[in-house]
Formats: sequence, structure tokens, C-alpha cells
Amino acid sequence: LEYRKVTRVPRTPDFLLGVINLRGHVVPVIDLRKQFNMNQSEITVNTCIVIVDVMLDGEKIPLGLLADAVKEVIELPTKQLSPPPRIGTRIDTRYIRGIGKDHDDFIIILDLPQVIGQESLQDVYQAVSSKETQSTDEDE
Repeated sequence: LEYRKVTRVPRTPDFLLGVINLRGHVVPVIDLRKQFNMNQSEITVNTCIVIVDVMLDGEKIPLGLLADAVKEVIELPTKQLSPPPRIGTRIDTRYIRGIGKDHDDFIIILDLPQVIGQESLQDVYQAVSSKETQSTDEDE
């Protein structure tokens, strides 16, 4: 999804950039760089928002992830994923759901609920729900 203006939601975690309207739905957008304490991304013409579905309380919910760029989108069947390798004690693999392979390239699949934290994810959606309710109230 081409980058678009993100509306900030007050009193939310730092990694939550805000929300966007996607086909009439309020979708939270997070910056994984902030979650991993990396330098903040500079918004460029290549910046985009990747929409993924995450499970929250047994329901699939859309979530936007800020991306520096997207070269291509591929589908990897679950059966093509290998568990994260044990690389010793210096690298924390709890954030990695699995490793996939596309031709000669390895693709790291993140475990988003683990990266963000289930409780933080619930906080994000609770904040978004209240934002959605406020928007609906303001529209009437």
C-alpha cells in the first residue's frame, strides 16, 4: 500500500504511528523500527504500508506495518517454513516464527504478536476502537 498520511492517536505506545482509513476501516499502523529501538525511518517515495492480518482474541484483524520499501510480494505456504535456527545464546529467536526460502533467498517470518506483545496489541486495538467510536460520534 502506498504510504499515506497517518493520523496520530493520543496516549498510545510510541511504536504506534497512528491509524489510516482502509476501505472504510480504521487500521493501526506500527513502526517496527521503534519497537526494536532502531533509528526511525525517513519517509521516502519507496516507503509503504504493508497490511497483515493478526489474530486477536480469536479474530483476524488488519494491521499496517511501515516498510522502507517492498520489492515483491510472495506467498509462502506454512509447510515451506522451517523453525528458526538455534544460533546460540547471543541472538534472540523468540521473535522469529520461521524461515522460508524463495529461490536462493531466505525470508525471515516474524511472529508479530511476540514482537509487539499480545497485551500491547490489545492496547493498540482498544485505542483504535475508541478512535473509531469518536470518529463515528463526530460524523453524526
